[in-house]
Amino acid sequence: MSSTAETAVPPAPSAWRIFRRNRAAVVAAAVVVLLGAFALLGPTLVPFDPSRTGVGPSMAPPGVPHLMGTDELGRDVLSRAAGGLRISLLVGLSAAGAATLIGLLVGGTAGFFGGLIDDALMRVTEIFQVIPRFFLAILLVAFFGAGLANIIFAIAILGWPEVARLVRSEVLTLRNRQFVDAARIAGASRTALIAGEILPNAMGPVVVNTSLLIGQAMLLEAGLSYLGLGDPSVVSLGVMLQEAQQIMRSAWWTSAFPGALIFLAVLALNLLGDGLNDVLDPRARER
Repeated sequence: MSSTAETAVPPAPSAWRIFRRNRAAVVAAAVVVLLGAFALLGPTLVPFDPSRTGVGPSMAPPGVPHLMGTDELGRDVLSRAAGGLRISLLVGLSAAGAATLIGLLVGGTAGFFGGLIDDALMRVTEIFQVIPRFFLAILLVAFFGAGLANIIFAIAILGWPEVARLVRSEVLTLRNRQFVDAARIAGASRTALIAGEILPNAMGPVVVNTSLLIGQAMLLEAGLSYLGLGDPSVVSLGVMLQEAQQIMRSAWWTSAFPGALIFLAVLALNLLGDGLNDVLDPRARER
């Protein structure tokens, strides 16, 4: 009597199993969560008002009760850093989200329709890409004003071209796939094809790129604020760095802690993007 042995196909690894292979990404995710909690809960938990002057001695070094020291006006650096991180993350998330939406619209339209529409939209994209980002950001903020909404708008305008080119390349590879042809034969409209069939399958690289855009937006906001182009009515990490430049040598902590928070946030977001790329890459499920 003969028997045939069937070889069982091993199940594809879960998203968490793929993600945890990248230990740097796991640590980065934990750092992002901690920084997010500090930004959201810190302003309500810190014992001092971040805008109140004279809560401690002027330029007191880190210690108790001022764990990050005080600035030249006697304001608590920890309290200001908690609020500043929240504003910096708000700018990063808002600008990256807006840039992604614009990029999805432009790139999806160009890739799906092709022809003259594709050529026209890509020429506009290239115009934005050849202009130095930081220089254009300075011009936009100087022209529209240094309000928080204007800064977010300026950064979003600078970030959408790379999203558009990424989405366009994905749409070009997807628009002639069998599942898209099947939906087209079934009578799906162009809007339904783009929004329901193509874009959901192109979101993997877009999600990864968005995580990188958040860090880039935070750096750009910090650079603008350091040059005095930040919103004077709010406290961001960039504004803290700009205010600390005059006392950097005598009170290093006033610039070191805000700078360290920006460094950690941007580094963690970039490493998290690498981990998300592993999860969303179909080849990772075959390993």
